[in-house]
This record gives sequence, C-alpha cells and structure tokens, in this order.
Amino acid sequence: MADRVGERFERLVEIMRALRAPDGCPWDREQTHTSLRPFVLEETYEVLEAIESGQPANLCEELGDFLFEAVFLARISEEAGDFTIGDAIDAISDKLVRRHPHVFERQSGDAALTSGQVIEKWETLKARERAATGAVAKTKTTISGVPKTLPALLRAYEVSFRAAAVGFDWAKPDDVLDKIEEEVAELRHEVESGATGDLSRAEEEMGDLLFAIANLSRKLGIEPEAALRRATDKFTNRFDAMERAFASRGKRLNESTLDDMEAEWQRVKQAAKS
Repeated sequence: MADRVGERFERLVEIMRALRAPDGCPWDREQTHTSLRPFVLEETYEVLEAIESGQPANLCEELGDFLFEAVFLARISEEAGDFTIGDAIDAISDKLVRRHPHVFERQSGDAALTSGQVIEKWETLKARERAATGAVAKTKTTISGVPKTLPALLRAYEVSFRAAAVGFDWAKPDDVLDKIEEEVAELRHEVESGATGDLSRAEEEMGDLLFAIANLSRKLGIEPEAALRRATDKFTNRFDAMERAFASRGKRLNESTLDDMEAEWQRVKQAAKS
C-alpha cells in the first residue's frame, strides 16, 4: 500500500509539472506564490467545512484540493531553484520524528505521556532547536510562530494555546470566567460613559473581552472558530425562516415592527427545538 500511495503522489507531482511546462496550461503557468494565497485560504476553509459536514466523500475531495495547493506552491519553488516537494516532505518527516522522541526513541519501561505533557515537550524541543541554530529570541519566540494572517479569533486561540503550553495559563476554567466578567464590566463602563467620538478605549476593551473568550474556549477544549461558525449558521437559518414567514404573509421585514419580528423569532426558535 505504501508503494501505491507513493506512485499516486508522484502522478500528482507529474501532472503539476505538465501544467507548468512551456506547453502546459497558460493559467497555471502564470501563477505565483502570491497569486495562490487566496486559493490556499479558500481550500483551507473548504476542508474545515467538509470536516464539519461529516461526509467522508466531501473530505476526501477537499483534502485532494488542499494537497494540490501544496504541490503547486512547491513546484513554483522548485522552478526557482529553492526547494522541491520532496524537500518539504523530508522537512516535516524529520521534524515529526525529532519532536516525538516519546514515540520514535521510546525505551522499554518509559512512562506514557499525557497529551498535555506532549505539548509541553513539543514547545521545549522547539526552543532547543531555535537555540541550536542560533535563532535570535526576539525574531523567533514561543508565540511569534503563530501567523498574523490567521483569522483574529483563531489567532487568539493559537496564541493562548502556545502560552499555556509553557505554563502561562489560568489554573481552571472558572478563573477565565472571572476574567471575562471583569472585561465585560470594563466594556460596560466604556459604553455607559457615553463616549461617542473616540472609540479607541471601547475597542480595546472589546478586544480584551474577545481574547478572554478565546482563552475560555481553549480551556474548555472548544475550537472557537468552529463554535462561532455553528452559532452563525444557527442564527442564519432562524433569520431566514423568520423572513420567509413574513414573506408568506406578503410582508417584508423592513415593514415590520421589532415586536413583530421578536414574536416570530421566538416561534422559529420553538419550532427548531421541537
């Protein structure tokens, strides 16, 4: 089976080479690392959607598309003389072996690690690697490796995750809830102060609140992007149902009162629960 997987992967690599060849596809030949960025992002979200759909066939297809983007980017790099897809595969394989000594260097009688201990060891090994290569601390730290291009909520989650991995964390979820209540109070103060011109303080407090919520998500083992997507989907479905209900009576939402909309909203909620 391993050989067959290798052959199938090589076929994909060869298809990419053909697409980028002088007599290949004009569109594929025009692409650059920069031009492919939106496609990489799109495929990432389509993989996430496929995971949430629970449909194996969808996930299979989207993983193929996602893999193609990696091969595409690597092919452009190979043409520039930088590295090949094989180099990228070697890099991740070596890294995985190096950072999992509890698996690949296990000695008889070694105690099994918990997932939390594995994460802590991973961060420790990363720090040692940086030191061994002479990496400057201020350019490569525990948190600096989190891409700034991530969606803000996901980045907050990842930043807090890495900080927690080295021990900088609240002891229990209740402590984070206390922090959230503190941030809500500070935001409430800014709102009730009636400042309408300079919103910088309210924005700062809102950011602190959202960051604390991302921390609570991590502490509870909930991925906040997925939780927010589901909540948004739920709101969208109920709002659409409410709008359709008004349309069936020949009425538009902007012609309805807030009380009418709230009453219909509650009916939709009850119908969804039954």
